[in-house]
Amino acid sequence: MGNPKTILCIASYEKGYDFMKTAKEFGARVFLLTSKSLEHASWPRESIDEVFYMPDVNKVWNSEDMINGVSYLCRKKEIDIIVALDDFDVEKGALLREHLRIPGMGDTTMRYFRDKLAMRARAKELRIKVPEFIHVLNHDKLNKFLEEVDPPFVLKPRMLAGAAGITKINNRDEFWDAVNSLGDKQSYYLLEKFIPGEIFHVDSIITDKNVKFALAHKYGLPPMEVAHDGRVFSSHTIKRDSDDSKKLLEINKAVIEGLGLVKGISHSEFIKSSETGEFYFLETSARVGGANISELVKAASGLNLWSEWVKLELYNHYVLPPVKEDYAAIMLSLAKQKNPDLSTFDDPEIIWKLDKAFHAGLVIASPSYDRVQELLNSYTKRFYDEFFTSAPISSKPSD
Repeated sequence: MGNPKTILCIASYEKGYDFMKTAKEFGARVFLLTSKSLEHASWPRESIDEVFYMPDVNKVWNSEDMINGVSYLCRKKEIDIIVALDDFDVEKGALLREHLRIPGMGDTTMRYFRDKLAMRARAKELRIKVPEFIHVLNHDKLNKFLEEVDPPFVLKPRMLAGAAGITKINNRDEFWDAVNSLGDKQSYYLLEKFIPGEIFHVDSIITDKNVKFALAHKYGLPPMEVAHDGRVFSSHTIKRDSDDSKKLLEINKAVIEGLGLVKGISHSEFIKSSETGEFYFLETSARVGGANISELVKAASGLNLWSEWVKLELYNHYVLPPVKEDYAAIMLSLAKQKNPDLSTFDDPEIIWKLDKAFHAGLVIASPSYDRVQELLNSYTKRFYDEFFTSAPISSKPSD
């Protein structure tokens, strides 16, 4: 690899341990830029050469202070690569690359992978099916949309992640009450027709604008329902030779290539309408999926998305490792116990357990799709009986 490359990892939330560990193992110099409030987090410090802290309020940074701070750092230290480890850091990474003229995703492409309005508009241009939507901007156009499109709807913030900030709207009065309460923040939202159905996600590895690997999974319940109503979160690999899998991988390829991601990891979500059976694109991102999705993908395929991301950044030619074709499922829940006892979950198919206060979680894997489904159904009931509790949704989903 020649002279070791320096990677600046941006993490306003505690994220990306495997990325930093792998980067250090491959000989890179690793800098971490993170929130001051995470100064005492359990970062893999043996894999980090230097840590720099940004003053924050609930993990929110001042952009000008960030640019000034990193620019000052660059007076004496050369940065080769900037990597945003969380969805909320993608904008920060693009801003710094543009300012410092460091190669990688800039502001324009970043919009397609962060801004729900931009990604929908671009997908529509590409003739990829998306739910009917409109920017919350011109009130005459909004009234026309409300007349022509049947409720219910969902009011979505353009730049938050996951289900955070999403509100279900049942009629015109509810919509205008919600919009008027936003004041000057109205233009930061979009309104979309709510489509009942099952939610899927496809996680991909991209290099040279080509999808080198992609695997489709289905959520047990829609993430919005899990976040807002309080449910056990789950996801499982769908059958690889199924029509659903083939269609999802085809649409995912069109989304990634059409939106212009050159290289990296992507987590994209789609809905299959319960009325028509058609798939609609919901959103995508240029990062590893949250909620420990990387553990799910690793269990099913053998690929650690964080580690593969490092290879994409450090090497000019990426070679996809051998991929296994197991089936896997993940379950996560808030727990009423500070340290929930998972010891009675002892089937040999369990390959990972979550170690986090007031949370219960595990991953199961097997060559048999049916065995994974059997355990998933059994364990879901046990999670509700033994651990489950709920809490109000925050502005940023917990990963």
